[in-house]
Amino acid sequence: MKVIDLIKESKHTAFSFEILPPLKGHNIQKVYDVIDKLREFDPKYINITSHHSEYIEKVQPDGVVRRVNIRKRPGSVAIASAIQNRYGITAVPHIICKGFTKDETEYALIDLHFLGVYDLLLLRGDVKTLEVEAHPGLYHTHATDLQQQINRFNQGISIDGSPFERFDMPFSYGMACYPERHEEAPDMETDIFYAKEKVRQGAGYLVTQMFFDNAKYYAFVERLRAEGVTVPIIPGIKPIVFQNQLTVLPAVFRSEIPEALAVELRKCKDDAAAKAAGVEWSIRQCKDLIAHGVPSLHFYTFMASGSVYEIAKEIY
Repeated sequence: MKVIDLIKESKHTAFSFEILPPLKGHNIQKVYDVIDKLREFDPKYINITSHHSEYIEKVQPDGVVRRVNIRKRPGSVAIASAIQNRYGITAVPHIICKGFTKDETEYALIDLHFLGVYDLLLLRGDVKTLEVEAHPGLYHTHATDLQQQINRFNQGISIDGSPFERFDMPFSYGMACYPERHEEAPDMETDIFYAKEKVRQGAGYLVTQMFFDNAKYYAFVERLRAEGVTVPIIPGIKPIVFQNQLTVLPAVFRSEIPEALAVELRKCKDDAAAKAAGVEWSIRQCKDLIAHGVPSLHFYTFMASGSVYEIAKEIY
């Protein structure tokens, strides 16, 4: 069943979460441990992030430091299939523009279809750790460009324009949106425009960047509804777990920390206290969102799966 249908048919506010593939050289057990911890809350789907290769400085056996290209977290396609087969829960791998050529994307789509994974989340991807691309024509620039490739694939058209045998089950996908403005957007009007464009081109739902002020989410949704957008707009929730996130999250993600939360975090003497404050804030935030009838809550679990468990225990 498609993610959009799982959300619509849920009798209560749906629960989902996002995980990272294990670091290269680690096995999948840590992924299973997170899922085993959270599956009691009936997740409708699980997202798996994708990561492009990046250059790092690495000491070689001869003692010389060289720049090497490595993908720190490979395996999102395989992990998506493993999750569906092991748990029977819909898996949603992230498909990203940056660091993956159009051909590599097509091969990933073919593999996913063979594996029975039909739901995707389409994203541009992080460019901060990406080398300047020597052949930019090989890559998509924006998520909406990637979206067009997925749409053509669903129609049975290869990236080179040649037709192929159309699959019986087309891919369904969601895309990202930004209640507090994307870091590269000059203004909110631009973010509204691209959110509308993603839906116009076929996104079945939108999921937000993390936010901590529900008023910003409500205002964003109201604006999109006024613009004719009717698809579910799913709140993305990230519990604070470290003291330094008071300054790091606004700087990196443009996620404003409300003063009431900032006051509590400034009182914290250590990360354990900050984590507790983050859980308490997220519980109140989620209860308010549920009271306002949001269709689903989507949790970002990186370094926060324990907090997500504590929150879910209180609201589900």
